[in-house]
Amino acid sequence: MKGVGPGTAEKRKSNSNILQEGREIMERKNAWETYDENQVTKLEELSREYRDFLDHGKTERECVDRIVELLEAEGYRELEAVMKTGQKLQKGDKVYSVWMNKSVVMFQLGKRPMAEGINILGAHIDSPRLDVKQNPLYEDGGFAYLDTHYYGGVKKYQWVALPLAIHGVVVKKDGTTIELNVGEDEDDPVFFISDLLIHLAAEQLEKKASKVIEGEALDLIVGSRPIVIKSGESEQQDEKEKEDENKAKAKEAVKAGILDILKNNYEIEEEDFLSAELEIVPAGKAREAGFDRSMILAYGQDDRVCAFTSLRAMLDLKETERTVCCILVDKEEIGSVGATGMQSCFFENAVAELMNLSGEYSELNVRRCLARSCMLSSDVSAGFDPSYASCFEKKNAAFLGKGMVFNKFTGSRGKSGSNDANAEYIAHLRGILDGKEIAYQTAELGRVDVGGGGTIAYILALYGMNVIDSGVAVLNMHAPWEATSKADIYEAYRGYMAFAEGASL
Repeated sequence: MKGVGPGTAEKRKSNSNILQEGREIMERKNAWETYDENQVTKLEELSREYRDFLDHGKTERECVDRIVELLEAEGYRELEAVMKTGQKLQKGDKVYSVWMNKSVVMFQLGKRPMAEGINILGAHIDSPRLDVKQNPLYEDGGFAYLDTHYYGGVKKYQWVALPLAIHGVVVKKDGTTIELNVGEDEDDPVFFISDLLIHLAAEQLEKKASKVIEGEALDLIVGSRPIVIKSGESEQQDEKEKEDENKAKAKEAVKAGILDILKNNYEIEEEDFLSAELEIVPAGKAREAGFDRSMILAYGQDDRVCAFTSLRAMLDLKETERTVCCILVDKEEIGSVGATGMQSCFFENAVAELMNLSGEYSELNVRRCLARSCMLSSDVSAGFDPSYASCFEKKNAAFLGKGMVFNKFTGSRGKSGSNDANAEYIAHLRGILDGKEIAYQTAELGRVDVGGGGTIAYILALYGMNVIDSGVAVLNMHAPWEATSKADIYEAYRGYMAFAEGASL
């Protein structure tokens, strides 16, 4: 005879309660609802520091300069300088290495041998922008222009009719480096790309969004005032030279005026553009957004929001069991290629040098170290936007304010090009984060077959280590101005700290 159990109605009620409890767990709370006054104070302090980091790091070179400044203030030493002394490194030592002024890696040595694996925080510090071409300056219709080539995935129409700044370096033949940063100070001029007035735009508005503004039309207006040729100028020149120069100036008088300004103010000649790296970025500081000041609106948050929080976690670390590493790299937006991208050997070489200075080096130990490491490949995730809800699958979308985001996989179509993290590693991370009461969520990059994207995760996964994509949800990703939640920035920082201290799978 079967035992007597609960009736059908009671079973349904019980199952309904279980489903409701499960739904509440999966639907993450807004992190703002969990904070006490002390946490809000810490959050706002971190937010102010982050905005300052963004304002001083609009290019990868500027980011590296700022990062090195912060590292050295916390007692980090340059790895190459330590190598020259032949000094052995001990547990607790902190070192960093810069590659070509565009990528940086930092280490804090732990108690355990590096051959047992290290904990790695990785992000990128390049962002979508416009790059000035090598032969850029020309005049047309009374305007002087700089010809540009866009970098990374951009909606080209977003870059017109807004104030822009020029950041970068010009390296002269003698090796002298001239740094440019024009358009950020209140007294600086700004630059812009023109757009067609609405009154004449009937034909333009019929085009696809990808064709409304063509790539070759993204040329920067840098002046419109023709140079005035004064008699008696350049008296040391002979008459023939003066005549030829004046004719050239008269032919393109606005361009000549810009060249005079570049020469007099910055000691830059036209040919110096051949060895220049000049980036066009939105002018203006990072700002708090919303009446409640809950968000940050700024250029370059993809992926400097993850770079900053990873860096801040490194700087705040105490003694750790495993060696902890943070690598912040260039070129992610164009496939992580080149000497400063994640596909280069820069990181692997730095690990080998570190192990050598720690008395652990062998080719086998380097391989063991990398294979046994754990990594958070930190990059931003697409924040759910109610205005474009059809592009998201709501149950698997990242929401602003609900904590740091984990993407088990990225890629496109059938997960093509993704690093698909394994279940054991995700479970390990869940235990770490739940133990510290850190707000986190999981997401995919939009609906299936709508689009896709990638990060540096798959590159580090080639060593056989455990890697997962993580980061912060962003609205307006890849636009000149991107939006993030202060709460997510704070939770990402807390999550990176917890990972660095506790990961050991």
